[in-house]
Amino acid sequence: MILTLASVCCRVGVVAALLVVAAGCSHSEGATQPVGAGEMTDTGASYVSSPCPTLMLPGEQEFTLGSDVVCGTLTVPENRSQPNGRTITLAIATLPAQSPEPDPEPMVYVNGGPGGSILPFGEQLRELGINRDRDVILVSQRGTLHADPQLTCPEFDEVTAEATGTSRLDPALAARSVDAVRECHDRFTADGIDLSAFNTIENAADFADLRRAMGIESWHVYGVSYGTDVVLQMMRDHPEGISSVVLDSVVPPQKNLLTNLWSSSAGGLNALFDACAAQPRCAAAYPGLAVEFSATVRRLAEDPLVVDLPATPDRAAQTVVLDGYKLANVAVLASMDPERYPGLPQLIHATARGEGRALAESLAQGMQVPDTYSHGLKLGVICGEFAPFTTREDIAAAGRAAFPGFPAAVLELQPQFGRPMDDCEVWDVSASDARFAEPVRSELSVLVMAGTFDAITQVSLADVVAETLPNSTVVRFPAIGHDVFEESECGREVMASFLRDPESVAVECVAQMTIPEFTS
Repeated sequence: MILTLASVCCRVGVVAALLVVAAGCSHSEGATQPVGAGEMTDTGASYVSSPCPTLMLPGEQEFTLGSDVVCGTLTVPENRSQPNGRTITLAIATLPAQSPEPDPEPMVYVNGGPGGSILPFGEQLRELGINRDRDVILVSQRGTLHADPQLTCPEFDEVTAEATGTSRLDPALAARSVDAVRECHDRFTADGIDLSAFNTIENAADFADLRRAMGIESWHVYGVSYGTDVVLQMMRDHPEGISSVVLDSVVPPQKNLLTNLWSSSAGGLNALFDACAAQPRCAAAYPGLAVEFSATVRRLAEDPLVVDLPATPDRAAQTVVLDGYKLANVAVLASMDPERYPGLPQLIHATARGEGRALAESLAQGMQVPDTYSHGLKLGVICGEFAPFTTREDIAAAGRAAFPGFPAAVLELQPQFGRPMDDCEVWDVSASDARFAEPVRSELSVLVMAGTFDAITQVSLADVVAETLPNSTVVRFPAIGHDVFEESECGREVMASFLRDPESVAVECVAQMTIPEFTS
């Protein structure tokens, strides 16, 4: 998940709350001839083994996955409604089980975004024990890094970088952003890419084809954030071969993302504000924090704060403009990093006092590494699956209900996504099948994990998705934000217990979790 002012719903293995995946070479660059092959599916999909791609994380040298990791390439139809049409490829990496007696059923990991890449975080996932008991398969989803085509959009990234030094509420910046999206759209379509095929239904079908092409009889499926949306579509359209499912920080398809972003933000932030009020030191240091937060968002919307950051060994000197939307968005994204949200009350209070250095540093750290994020998949999902089924008026009303104290100019932008309705006017993809927005009904065993501080996919969404999953177990993790598996050792223990025996999930560690002491 890119974590910038322009972007998106979730990723895994983040090294700081506002960092993104950086690209190595794409999958197809420098690849040698395949060294093995699997089965071809009835859709024409096929899998071959191939060398692992070169990867990179922000601020680090290029690297490759461990020598024991098995990589390959999945070839699938770009658009399954056109069986004789173009094909695309996805990079696949299998992390071998650490146990000498592993579970024979692997697990496939479906990461968030839409548009993020998971392969660069394979080693971090191994350190967290993702493959302790079984092989784990990582997939570069269609259009992302290491897939072909790779639908990154440097035109849009340039505008995102420019936004650091100007107000996000500036109409001129908004116009340049739309122009950049148009340039990106036109470049892709000129190359013959069917942008309407980069969506969740096709994405889910890719995973189903992967299982068959790799000759896997059955597997466990884990999805996080937008990845839960993909997994739910797999459960709806391709339930064959799924043994059990873990949904982490869930995105239910029956909840339109664009009318739910600000409400999810309010759910997570209000839980954090209440937790601060319940701690005597935090309450004494930051009385009325929620009111102060809202008032500061309003003031910065009218009168942005300008902060000059000096040069560092890793960064040139730069000027950062702090407006109301940026403060709100940084507060939301803080729920992605357990090291950051204990300091969020202090950051809000300092900004309210006109001390913007901490907020400016957060924004500077969150600068997107150019040409690394699949805006093509992101916009395909948003513009095909959510925008056609809502209105600007409905989105505005949902924002006002969530944050009645915020000015309309701030609520016109969405947390992470900016101005999606403007972008979708030029992205020009057809609306998805209406069944996409129906609740998913399944008898499969499902673990639903939710963090009470999650300001991206609020904890209540776990109950929404569980209503039509009768064999689901919902576990809420106190003081955990977005991506429970990554943030919580207890979450990892609960997930391991579920995968061993879905009928008897050990959740004792949840009762032992405590709210962290906020910085005061």
